[in-house]
Amino acid sequence: MITPSSNTVLEPETVRMAAAFEDRLSIHFARVGVTHISTSSQSSDQFGFEGLVSAARLLADARPDVIVWNGTAASWLGLERDNDLAGQMAEATGIVCATTMLFYKAAFAALGIRRLALVTPYTTAIQTRVIENLGKLGLDVVAERHLEDSGNFSYAEYSDGFVAGEVRESIRAAGPDAVAVLCTNYRGARAAAEIESETGIPVLDSVAVTLWGTLALAGLPVGALAKHGQVFSALPAQAAREAAAWPPDHSTAAFISETT
Repeated sequence: MITPSSNTVLEPETVRMAAAFEDRLSIHFARVGVTHISTSSQSSDQFGFEGLVSAARLLADARPDVIVWNGTAASWLGLERDNDLAGQMAEATGIVCATTMLFYKAAFAALGIRRLALVTPYTTAIQTRVIENLGKLGLDVVAERHLEDSGNFSYAEYSDGFVAGEVRESIRAAGPDAVAVLCTNYRGARAAAEIESETGIPVLDSVAVTLWGTLALAGLPVGALAKHGQVFSALPAQAAREAAAWPPDHSTAAFISETT
């Protein structure tokens, strides 16, 4: 997994949720420099493909089965960019690659989501762009919660309870089909199963969505993590496989034949 350098949430949360696999799985991380989130060119430059592809090449030295960009920048920079990014990483490494936003797109489609509540720590300017881009997927953001925080490190300083409160408020506001907690440095994963039990509404946390897709690409049974929420119990592994970028010498069909 490639992660923004100032993130402190996604690594421990990923390892915590994946602990059930014990010795069957090892997770490794590379970092790219990300310290603030805004609409400025200095912010968008942090997510240049050169640095991300370089990080993917370094991870490839460890011979992983999957490489994933664990970040949501495409939600405001343009969703189509992650198709290009994943393709470039797969070509550079010879390994199947994907991103958080590619997995989100797959999850929204697989669950038939139309009315979405959006919870983020971002500024109004960033949130507006995210809502516009989600609209291009046919999603109607019927409720949203955001902060005027240009972080990125500071996003992790909001507690699990605070983020859970934001999720509950978004559900009360509109009764959406699902809630997306969109940021890989925001603490939405721990409360997801509890809120789903209370409301029946899926809570799609970015860290959990990324782990779901990664496990599916690695051929591991995502249902083993069902206690962490509907991301792991309701989403088909096939959706993640179809969202990924495969290297030129390996087809999706061949992979599915090998792992099912």
